[in-house]
Amino acid sequence: MSLFITCPVESVDRATTFYTALGWTLNADMSDHNVSCFAIAPDQYVMLGSREMYAAVGGVEDLVGGPDTPSKVTVSFDLGSREAVDDLVARAGAAGGRIGDTDDYPFMYQRQFDDPDGYHYSPFWMKPDAESDV
Repeated sequence: MSLFITCPVESVDRATTFYTALGWTLNADMSDHNVSCFAIAPDQYVMLGSREMYAAVGGVEDLVGGPDTPSKVTVSFDLGSREAVDDLVARAGAAGGRIGDTDDYPFMYQRQFDDPDGYHYSPFWMKPDAESDV
């Protein structure tokens, strides 16, 4: 199953610059001046579309989201190490993202960041052989 997360953005160019700085791969075949498609894992993509494109496809008049509106979802995903989590969050901060909390649980290490349009990401690393109370 393929997964596409579609987010309306204020500027496709700004969003493309930010997600490129994260090190994610732009799928040029699925991108144009109205939308940028980034592969974040095999068969998993984030689509960053202009607000006009998003409204036309979604048939909505009022758009949720934006840098002053909290994201309605959190995109969480695992990475291979604590260092990989820290590296991604550092790249997000250097590219203009807002850095949030760090949680260091006995079973998991997790960080938070928002992109310039206010979308919330929570990369984490599951600690090997840790016992969870959850």
